[in-house]
Amino acid sequence: MASKPKKPAAPEAEKYPRKTVTCQSGPSIDEQGRNYAKLITSPELAAYRVIGMVQPKNLADDIDTPTLLETLRDQAAAVQTGDLAHAEAMLINQPSSLQALFVRLTERAMEQTHMPNLEGLMRLALRAQSQCRATLETLATIKNPPIVYAKQANVTSGPQQINNGIATPSPAREINNEQSQLLRADHGERLDTGTTSEAIPSYSSLETLGEIDRAEVP
Repeated sequence: MASKPKKPAAPEAEKYPRKTVTCQSGPSIDEQGRNYAKLITSPELAAYRVIGMVQPKNLADDIDTPTLLETLRDQAAAVQTGDLAHAEAMLINQPSSLQALFVRLTERAMEQTHMPNLEGLMRLALRAQSQCRATLETLATIKNPPIVYAKQANVTSGPQQINNGIATPSPAREINNEQSQLLRADHGERLDTGTTSEAIPSYSSLETLGEIDRAEVP
């Protein structure tokens, strides 16, 4: 009896997690080099390298590299569109970690019997406490940004004229312009106002000068 043909072996499943950093290719060597340079200097790859180094070995071995890189890109894109949900969650969780660090360093400091050790640990504890406060202030600023009231200030060391629109002549200026026009003749010549006037009534002894000779009364 003929034996049944064996089924082809199923291809080996892709190993998970993946550890390969993929880079986009290009039509030319220059384009490929440019894409590789962009990948090496990208912020998501820098964050991936740090995250992988600080994790315990059991957690670092389970990191899927392409998925982590794509997650970091998605977080950056969300911030660029104005979605700060991830940033706010990060800023509220960090003070909790800093508070735990402050407590632990303070406990270690209280166990010391030598002043230099106690002083060094307390300095680190207070630094963690200060960073915790600064992180909470940053979160409060993001949630409630300050309102800035700006007023226009015209500062000058001398006369200054600011024309914000069409100037409207004032009534006093219009009257002065009419008077100046009345004092002018055609072609810009001024009127002759040097006519003779009568004697002043309160000084009857004074008279006007004659046309040729002086007045009879000195």
